[in-house]
Amino acid sequence: MATTTDWDSVLTDTPVPLERDRELLDVRTLGPPDPLAKTLETLPDLPDSTVLVQVNDRAPQHLYPKLDDRGYDYDTVEADDAVVTGIWRPLD
Repeated sequence: MATTTDWDSVLTDTPVPLERDRELLDVRTLGPPDPLAKTLETLPDLPDSTVLVQVNDRAPQHLYPKLDDRGYDYDTVEADDAVVTGIWRPLD
């Protein structure tokens, strides 16, 4: 399994604000709909300044509209053995 730093390198060329604190959520071993549920349960507990880095085995297509509804920005990148999504709250 890759370390947080490895996931950071995957997200380097995205708009994900990597200067912020990050929380890693690896949901690759969970079957649907658990990755979506776990992500949505985790986000409200994080400070607005923290980026959630979700590591999944597929793009979380059903998560995107829910993030839009809740006011989060996100970007997804495919890595060799995972799909990595950075999720963050825009700061003014």
